[in-house]
Amino acid sequence: MRPPQLAQPRVAPSILAADFAQLGAQVSEVLEAGAKLIHIDVMDGHFVPPITMGPLIVSALRELASAHGALLDVHLMIERPERQVVEFTRAGADSITIHAEATPHLDYVLAEIRDAGAAASLAVCPSTPVALYAEVADAIDMALCMTVNPGWGGQQFIEASIGKLERLAPLLGDGVALEVDGGIDVATAQRCATAGAGVFVAGTAVLGSKDPAAAYVALAEAVGDPRR
Repeated sequence: MRPPQLAQPRVAPSILAADFAQLGAQVSEVLEAGAKLIHIDVMDGHFVPPITMGPLIVSALRELASAHGALLDVHLMIERPERQVVEFTRAGADSITIHAEATPHLDYVLAEIRDAGAAASLAVCPSTPVALYAEVADAIDMALCMTVNPGWGGQQFIEASIGKLERLAPLLGDGVALEVDGGIDVATAQRCATAGAGVFVAGTAVLGSKDPAAAYVALAEAVGDPRR
C-alpha cells in the first residue's frame, strides 16, 4: 500500500545535488524543516552514464530519516534492478523506483519490491509512452514521470512533461502517488501539481541551493506539502 507520507503533496529533496562532504548536515537541515521524503538517485554507469551511490548511502541515512518520521525514496537508474532490490531494502529503502526500460520483467520486480517490504514505484523516461502503466497499475504504489532525461542533475524541465502527466494521471488508481523528477522548482512544481503530480523531487533547487532548509520550505509551501 502507498505509505501515509505519500497521501498528501510532498517535496522530496534529492541528495544527488548535495555537498557530499556535508551530506548528513544538509539532510538534517531539510528534515528539521519538515521534509518527509529523501530521494536517493542510484546510477550504475550502464542504464545511465554516471555512477553515483549504492546501499551504503541508504544505510547511512536510515537512522537519521527514521528519527524525523521520513522515508527514503530510492530511485534505481540501473540495469536489471531485480538483482539489487533485496540489498536496497535491507539497507533501509522505504520505496524503490525501477525503470520500465531497464528490465523485461516488470511484474516480477515490482512484486519483489513489495515482498521485500518496500513501496513499489515505476518510472518511465521522457520518450516512453505512458500507456504501459495501464498494465501494471495494480502492482505499483507510485508512478514516476521523468521530467528530464535520467542521469544528470541540473537539467532543464521538459515542457512536454505537462501533457504527459495529464495523460498519465487517469491511468493510475486512487491509491497510486504520482511523482515528478527533473527541473523541479517552485514554478514547474506548481504546473506539475495542476497536471496531477503529488510528489516533487528537487535536487538543484533544494540541496543544491545556498540555504537548503529555506529552499525546501518555499517549494513545500508552493505545492501544499504540510511539512509534518
